[in-house]
Amino acid sequence: MAFRKAVKGTALIGGGAIATVFGLSQFSQYRNKHGALVEVQAAEVVPVKNHLPTREQQILALQTNSEFDVIVIGGGATGCGCALDAATRGLKTALLERYDFSSGTSSRSTKLIHGGVRYLQKAIMKLDFEQYRMVKEALEERAHLLQSAPHLSAPLPIMLPIYKWWQLPYYWIGIKLYDLVAGSQCLKRSYVLTKSRALELFPMLRKDKLVGAIVYYDGQHNDARMNLAIALTAARYGAATANYAEVRGLLKSTDPASGKLRVCGVRCRDVLTGKEFDVRAKCVINATGPFTDSVRKMDDEEVPNICQPSAGVHIVMPGYYSPDNMGLLDPATSDGRVIFFLPWEKMTIAGTTDSPTDVTSHPIPTEEDINFILSEVRNYLGADVEVRRGDVLAAWSGIRPLVTDPNSKDTQSISRNHVVTISDSGLVTIAGGKWTTYRAMARDTIDAAIQEHNLKAGSSKTMGLRLEGGQDWSPTLYIRLVQDYGLESEVAQHLASTYGDKAFEVAKIAQVTGKRWPIVGKRLVSEFPYIEAEVVYGVKEYARTAVDIISRRTRLAFLNVQAAEEALPRIVDIMGKELNWSEQKKKEELETARKFLYYEMGYKVKTDQLTDSSEISLVPSDIERYKKRFHMFDKDKKGFITILDVQRVLESISVQIAENTLHEILNEVDLNKNGQVELNEFLQLMSAIQKGHVSGSRLAVLMKSAEENLRRRAAIPVDRSGGGV
Repeated sequence: MAFRKAVKGTALIGGGAIATVFGLSQFSQYRNKHGALVEVQAAEVVPVKNHLPTREQQILALQTNSEFDVIVIGGGATGCGCALDAATRGLKTALLERYDFSSGTSSRSTKLIHGGVRYLQKAIMKLDFEQYRMVKEALEERAHLLQSAPHLSAPLPIMLPIYKWWQLPYYWIGIKLYDLVAGSQCLKRSYVLTKSRALELFPMLRKDKLVGAIVYYDGQHNDARMNLAIALTAARYGAATANYAEVRGLLKSTDPASGKLRVCGVRCRDVLTGKEFDVRAKCVINATGPFTDSVRKMDDEEVPNICQPSAGVHIVMPGYYSPDNMGLLDPATSDGRVIFFLPWEKMTIAGTTDSPTDVTSHPIPTEEDINFILSEVRNYLGADVEVRRGDVLAAWSGIRPLVTDPNSKDTQSISRNHVVTISDSGLVTIAGGKWTTYRAMARDTIDAAIQEHNLKAGSSKTMGLRLEGGQDWSPTLYIRLVQDYGLESEVAQHLASTYGDKAFEVAKIAQVTGKRWPIVGKRLVSEFPYIEAEVVYGVKEYARTAVDIISRRTRLAFLNVQAAEEALPRIVDIMGKELNWSEQKKKEELETARKFLYYEMGYKVKTDQLTDSSEISLVPSDIERYKKRFHMFDKDKKGFITILDVQRVLESISVQIAENTLHEILNEVDLNKNGQVELNEFLQLMSAIQKGHVSGSRLAVLMKSAEENLRRRAAIPVDRSGGGV
């Protein structure tokens, strides 16, 4: 009863604020819906290419076109969005990306499509209309993004646990305002839960002092695949879209009317072949995220920096840490940052941190950031859920490109909204903003480019435009994949939610398994639904490196670094066949991909948990127990065990494991990489497991299982003789 009274009392407290926001929201809603209808109708008349041009054809188009209307530098969400917006307006468009599409910030997000609850709080508390406008725009774009790629995105309920009674009305007002600002585009209405109901929906939650919870809805998506869908859609609408096309410098010519130097194109280098060539255009757009200032300095070396990069680290943990369809929000961490704890791709993602950083193409997650996230997660999960460091399956760092608006009077203030600037030479720069608002950012950028360079084009046509794979997708599409091709249900669901209506193209090239079931679809690794045919299809989607496949065409590297490493040899073999790689090239790709996993996806900090824990903190009884287990394998008392020792014990208990698998198992523990596991290394492993720093060690499980098996066998003769009676 007290719970309900608190909620009802809150309605009176926040009534005035809600009414004000509701009025503003409905007016803005009407204005934007009216404009959207016009844009959707316009988008329907733009022709679409049925066949995706190859990368070679795209490079040729860049080299042979005398002049484009627009060149976009940067293949993240914003850059690809600009290319799509320009191409659908009928502008001759080129998109250049130095690495792969979404290889930077756009693939390393929290995977949320959201308006920003905390920004709305600031807007109300500080009466900041700009903050309110930003949230309003983001919520409108959230609805668009969910509709434009329904196969890649979906609404997600997020729980806000309440541990103090006074917080209930405070947060309830904020969440209800969030609903109201969204207006008719609210995904689902928020609601209040009692303590018992909250624990029923999120059983891992910390029970003590829990008052109740509030649940609200935001969107979730597969960010790298969404980015790629935008790029592929732009290509189908005629944009010359090329990854691994590096901009080396800007071309300039003298404007006859003004006598000033104006940007008229770029010097481009095909990273894969090393060939350089010029690409000319009436307008060049800088959409390079954290690298915004490096391109601006190509135009003017003296221009002051506007980008203030901030690093955000995320970690991935096993799916059992969270319910299948309920996220968690920590609204006030120890450093004042919001942290999300969300189900994603059947795993659990947690993040993000926020710390100043230098701009780099290869950001690396730190142990400090990983432990900070784990510490915050422990505050919200029950005591019966042991949050172990060893359960971190992957970790990554993304650089958020916060900007200061060069046109504002207060140049020190960081803009949370996006900023479009135009230099004296006509270079158009789009910076700041967030993933959710990529379409609005692109629209504003192309509008500014049209006005500055007198380009002949109408208004934006991307509102309501379906992205690659979304046109004929339906929630039951995967059933047809199972019935028509004989794919496993889990694999079919994955293909449908990754490729949309293009999933049939992947299924068509899937290899026969030779089994009764599934008929087609060989998996890359057993515990994930990725199949070998996706590697072949990934090459058609412009993947040119093994890293492209494990991190962006599939998400293996982001889900489990060890599984990704396990899949690498097969991926390299398939790509080598498709792209005619030499044996030397295949070795280089394998080494580069392993280096990527080691440094950028958290493999190093994962292995360091064992390497750095040289102190063995085991009680004497445990040390003796583990020594006995070790000596069961080290029969000759050498002080170390090799693959031959392990094979001998396994044969004695009639267990067979492939030799290459045994090499992998021992290599996980072999710290000095000398091909053998010393007693000290084994004790370090067991100590790290006890402390929760390491989990899922195959060697530890194998040795324990073998020991138990041998003990049971040794007891049989005694039982048969009736001994002990």
